[in-house]
Amino acid sequence: MSDLFPKKGHDHDRCVNSALVQAEKVCEAENARFTDMRRKVFTLIWQSHKAVTAYELLDALTAEGQRVQPPTVYRALEFLTELGLVHRIESLNAYFGCDRPDCEHLGQYFICTKCGRVAEAVNEDMSNAVRKAASGVGFTIEATTVEIKGLCHDCAAH
Repeated sequence: MSDLFPKKGHDHDRCVNSALVQAEKVCEAENARFTDMRRKVFTLIWQSHKAVTAYELLDALTAEGQRVQPPTVYRALEFLTELGLVHRIESLNAYFGCDRPDCEHLGQYFICTKCGRVAEAVNEDMSNAVRKAASGVGFTIEATTVEIKGLCHDCAAH
């Protein structure tokens, strides 16, 4: 069994810190500003392994004492998504941190319907099949979202 879904109780601060280091490198490579607001939104997304909606982010920022309007959060999310630092989970209208922002990939998202955690896998066989199918019909892929819903190993065990 893979550790795609981190075990409950793992050192989550390590995940957040690692993600921040990667985000800073991506922003530097792209000559993009990782402003305080973008950093706060990014950090909030990485606070759990669950997808987070824009309004949940807005509520969290407000709880921290920030006076933020929805367009500010959406602009930060657009920036983070365009750089590949976060992914949008279409079916949940929510965002999830990418742990491979330094390489282009077609991810597959496993969404636990019980606890809400999300994990990303990159299966090259599946990605190549999607690319081949698109090429076969003369289709140019702009975005791909493969979402698989079910139970993570922790929830399936209970």
